[in-house]
Amino acid sequence: MKTRKSSFSGSWYPANASDCEKEIKNFLKESRFQTVPESNYIGGIVPHAGWYFSGSLACHVISALSNPDENQQPDVIVVFGMHMHPSSTPCIMTEGAWETPFGDIEIDSELAGSLAKKFSFNIETAAHFSPDNTIELQLPFIKYFFNTSRLIPIGVPPAGKTLDIAQSLANMAQQSGLTIKVVGSTDLTHYGSNYGFTPVGTSSDAVDWVRDHNDRKAIDRMLEMNPEGLIAEGLAHQNACCSGAAAAAIAAATALGAKQSHYIGYSSSYEKHPGDSFVGYAGILFH
Repeated sequence: MKTRKSSFSGSWYPANASDCEKEIKNFLKESRFQTVPESNYIGGIVPHAGWYFSGSLACHVISALSNPDENQQPDVIVVFGMHMHPSSTPCIMTEGAWETPFGDIEIDSELAGSLAKKFSFNIETAAHFSPDNTIELQLPFIKYFFNTSRLIPIGVPPAGKTLDIAQSLANMAQQSGLTIKVVGSTDLTHYGSNYGFTPVGTSSDAVDWVRDHNDRKAIDRMLEMNPEGLIAEGLAHQNACCSGAAAAAIAAATALGAKQSHYIGYSSSYEKHPGDSFVGYAGILFH
C-alpha cells in the first residue's frame, strides 16, 4: 500500500508520536472551552492553523467524537477541507494511506471509489497531491482517538455541488452498513494587512469586531446547521475560509441523523500572537 507522506509534521505539529501525545494530553487538560456533555456525536467543525494556535480547539472537538461507551470505533472518518473557490473541482484520495506520527491511516477505497464514480473529482494519490494543512492537521488527532478507523479525505468548494457530495456520501455509507463520523475543517476571519482585509481599520477594536460580529455570523449559521447559509455567509463576509468544508460536515451529519449542535468554543491567533493581523477559530459538534 502506497502512503502519502505528511507535509506539515515537524513544523505545524510535532513530528513524532511521543511529542504529539504530550501535546494532546495537555490540550485535553485545558478548561477554557465549554464542557462537552456525553452524547453520540456524529460530526464536528474544527480549525486548521498550526497546533500552537488552534490545536487545542480541534483536539477537543475530535476527542468528543470518540464516544467511550461505543463498542467499537466507526468504520470511517471523513474529513472535508481544502481552500477552494466556488468553481474549483473537488478533490479526493481513493486508495493508499496517509502518514501520521501515530502510524498510517488507510483510505477507505471502496466508499471513496464509489463516491468518485458518481461525482467529478480530481483524484489525489500518495505520489501526486497538493500539500494541504486543512486536512492533514486533523489526522494525528484522528489516528490517536480512532486508531482502527479508515479515512476519506475530501476537498470541497463553497458551492451547491458540495452539499450533494456530502449527502450522497452519508447515504452510501448507510446503505453499505458503514458507521462514519464527519469533520469539517475551516478557520474563520483572516483579518489585517497580511490578508488584505481591514474593514474596521487596524486598531485593537478590530479584534472585538471579528469575534463578536463577523465570526459570530458564521458561527451562528453553523449552530443553526444551515449549510447553504454558511456558504453564502463565507462568500459574502470572508468569515470562513473553507465554508464549503464546514457546510459539507453539516450536510453529511444531518443526513446521518444529527439534529442538534453544540458549541465548544472560540479562540484567535491574536491570543497567542497579538498584532494587526490575526485569524479566528471555532469548534462545534453535531448530534
